[in-house]
Amino acid sequence: MIKGSIVAIVTPMFEDGSLDKNGLRKLIDWHVDEGTDGIVIVGTTGESATVTPEEHVELIKLTVDHVGGRIPVIAGSGGNSTAEAIALTRAAKEVGADASLQVVPYYNRPTQEGMYRHFKAIAEAVDLPVILYNVPGRTVADMSNETIARLAPIDNIVGVKDATGNIGRGIELLRMVDTSFAVYSGDDPTAMALMFCGGAGNISVTANVAPRAMHELCVAAMAGDIARAIEINNSVLDLHAKLFVEPNPVPVKWALAEMGKMPAGLRLPLAPLSEPFHDTVSSALRAAGLV
Repeated sequence: MIKGSIVAIVTPMFEDGSLDKNGLRKLIDWHVDEGTDGIVIVGTTGESATVTPEEHVELIKLTVDHVGGRIPVIAGSGGNSTAEAIALTRAAKEVGADASLQVVPYYNRPTQEGMYRHFKAIAEAVDLPVILYNVPGRTVADMSNETIARLAPIDNIVGVKDATGNIGRGIELLRMVDTSFAVYSGDDPTAMALMFCGGAGNISVTANVAPRAMHELCVAAMAGDIARAIEINNSVLDLHAKLFVEPNPVPVKWALAEMGKMPAGLRLPLAPLSEPFHDTVSSALRAAGLV
């Protein structure tokens, strides 16, 4: 089981939207040095919706090759077409990813039975560990705890990223599944609480800018060191909120550029961070001691 702080890493781009591959390599090295426990490449934060299929596979391969086994690499290889998700997941396995992150199909709004069949088909088609990803704020469709518990016994389905931010729901899910099934937070503001209750870690946006703090937060929370976990969480609390003042990954990419880590390039339809929010994000970075 992969545990701890897993960064939902951004995809560095130049101002014209082209991929900054060396920038990604530098970010990977920084994360390894700072203690990040795993990387999700081309997830939502990695702008999976706007990279081409060829770029998608290229980014997974680049990450796997550059990480070189230092930490696990989880490939965002989901989609709202089951056949496409299977094809991307096969490609992720071929280039050496350690696991895949499979988002609930978006836009076409499948039923719970449709979700079950979708994820079951992927798990049966590709011999690669699958982490489910429930983010109803993005997908509209919301996978129920009952569906997750139904999927959990299937070979290759090893965990879920719960980005609902609903702690009561997360605790109930932990009670419904075996301890071998990993329940990760996908919501930075509530991640600490879920880990206190048995969560296996946090697939994090905040970790993009504060990797060491998020690693140490996960270590403390999963060890039951409540005072230390609260202290660390308080130090990055502003980041949890301010990195979502506009749609992710717009603020976090602007923040990384402000920190000198990469250019602030995005692809349409995402637009640069609105100027009224520059001070908002800057103040959160200062409060966390990052600039």
